[in-house]
Amino acid sequence: MRRFLIWSALAVVIGLAIAGIGYWSYWNFYARFQPVTVTRNQAEIQRLLDEASWLSGGGGGEPLYVIGYRDSASFQRYQAQEGDRLRAGGIEMRVIVFARPDREGAPQSTPTERSTIAELWLTRDWSLYERWTATPSRNWTAAGIPVADGNLARSAVVEAGRQFTTRLNDLLRDAGVATGYPLVIWRDREGFLKACACSDSRSWAFVRDDIGAPDTLSAPTPPEPMDTVPVAPGSLPYPNLGPIPPADGTVAPADPTSPGAATPSTPARPSPTPRTEPGRPSTPRPPPEATRQDDTTFF
Repeated sequence: MRRFLIWSALAVVIGLAIAGIGYWSYWNFYARFQPVTVTRNQAEIQRLLDEASWLSGGGGGEPLYVIGYRDSASFQRYQAQEGDRLRAGGIEMRVIVFARPDREGAPQSTPTERSTIAELWLTRDWSLYERWTATPSRNWTAAGIPVADGNLARSAVVEAGRQFTTRLNDLLRDAGVATGYPLVIWRDREGFLKACACSDSRSWAFVRDDIGAPDTLSAPTPPEPMDTVPVAPGSLPYPNLGPIPPADGTVAPADPTSPGAATPSTPARPSPTPRTEPGRPSTPRPPPEATRQDDTTFF
């Protein structure tokens, strides 16, 4: 009896350990990358998204909001790798960028970044955003853009972007969405609001599957090759000159099987007249006789 109890307790411990490992594997490799369906504060979250100065490259379709800051590597990779897939799936990507606030007195954004973000929130200029993201941060000078620091109106715009992000994260945290960037928010086919803190690229596939975007883009179809004569390597193609006429001047008969072939009526070519040379005298002409003048002899 004692042995039975020992083996039973050992089996329970092993079963619990296997169940715990299985649940941890499911959560670590699958569940934590899935998007979260937002069931609370949906109206306020949608109002914040509508009032924000989002940027879009066009394309139409259902909107998908991508929120992040300039120096976030995952935020930049998501736009570069997923932008074409989203457009292929009929989705319009709307980008909302903000400047991170200072942390313990240390700034997390540069003056040029704050100036550019204020300009983007005021003008929503997509071409400016493309130039900004295509230039390394250390090389971006924000030339021609008004300085935000010291400008009350533009500094307020930068601060409004920070308040928008803080309020949005608070509302999403109540729904179980972790804080991470890029923060992706969209509505699925049934109209439910969903969100994903997509800092890990393994969560991007779940977003594509939920909105119906393709995983791979089809390559463009190459044009059909023209009918050409095979050419040996290193040689030039020989032109199609058609049939060569015979050497005697007669015209070769046309091929009756070729389309549009017709038998032309060619007049007979007259035979050449034999060439005759003038006859030569039978007796040779005598050589010229020398004549003498006063100072010269001519022949």
